[in-house]
Amino acid sequence: MLSHELLSIGELAERAGVSVRAVRFYSDRGLLPEAERSGGGHRRYPPQALERLRTIRSLRGLDVSLPEIAGVLEEDAGERLRDVVARRLEDLSAELRAMRWREAALRLLHDCPPGERAERLRLLGAVGSPPSTDAPARYWRRLLPTRLPARIAAAVVDAAVAPLPEQPSPGQVLAFARLHELTRAADDGCLAAHRPAVARPELLYDGLREAYALAAPALVAGHPPAGGEALDCFVTAHARSHERRDTPAFRRELNGALARGGHPVVRRYWELAGEVSPDPTPGAVDAWLGEALSRSV
Repeated sequence: MLSHELLSIGELAERAGVSVRAVRFYSDRGLLPEAERSGGGHRRYPPQALERLRTIRSLRGLDVSLPEIAGVLEEDAGERLRDVVARRLEDLSAELRAMRWREAALRLLHDCPPGERAERLRLLGAVGSPPSTDAPARYWRRLLPTRLPARIAAAVVDAAVAPLPEQPSPGQVLAFARLHELTRAADDGCLAAHRPAVARPELLYDGLREAYALAAPALVAGHPPAGGEALDCFVTAHARSHERRDTPAFRRELNGALARGGHPVVRRYWELAGEVSPDPTPGAVDAWLGEALSRSV
């Protein structure tokens, strides 16, 4: 290549709209190969270095790391660039979720009465930012019977621990912080006290999942609790778990048991979960079906 076709470091920097220091930085890290050095030791670059430098500048402006940029500049750059952009989008989405959570948490502290600020700060500090649903998930894994099949247990945990909202309100932040504290405080004795005592827990939880799926649309649509396929499935799940049959007598017994209410910790869990999630919780659907049973008997 003729020397007059080469660009000095100053010319390259000016044409690319970057500083000479930036060109030197990228050169030293192998991202911008030099063609040769002048007699005075000055760097010289081929014309194609200009497009390479513009690519580097664009990717750095998108906060892509230098090792990732090096991969993009290699052969098969199109596919590598697509992968790098996809990863950066995932990272940015996570950062935005964390920022929205922190904004809602700060508004919660800013707008609350002064006498409640210290308590709310303590609750938020225990949750962390970005928040994690590990504590509620661990609570449910400990609550479920140990002999429950892994497939059913995983499905129950997934349904009971809903994903956190993408854009939480201060009220949702507070509700989750309280739910987080509630589940962390549950000791073994508390868990044993509100663990369902049934002969066939796998039949109970599997049947309830089906009943909830049938009843949820009616609840979302605002229909009042009523009998039907969902209620029949609900009662059958309870009956089979006790090795009983769905009879009028069993329905009366089940209605009486449900009327006495479940464990207060579980009730509180579903109250808070309902404040966090915009979708009906399994607890809300269970209450709807319980009311349908009460009306039917």
